Amino acid sequence: MMDRLTRLLTQLLITLMMALSMSGIMSLIALGPSAEWLRIWPRQFAIAWPIAFVLTTFISRFGLFLAHRLRRLAAR
Repeated sequence: MMDRLTRLLTQLLITLMMALSMSGIMSLIALGPSAEWLRIWPRQFAIAWPIAFVLTTFISRFGLFLAHRLRRLAAR
């Protein structure tokens, strides 16, 4: 079992990496490689990261619950 600080740091780092990559990829798809994309991406990331962090705070517990249920079902 992970201690509370390690869990928080893990969540911060994972959401940072996912928000950075997803905001970059999705805005690149929408705008194409351009100066506008480079200008907009940091703002999109700054919006996405806190949203991702808050959502995973609640959703990760449900995901963990579902993972345990699926493991039990698969073990039958």
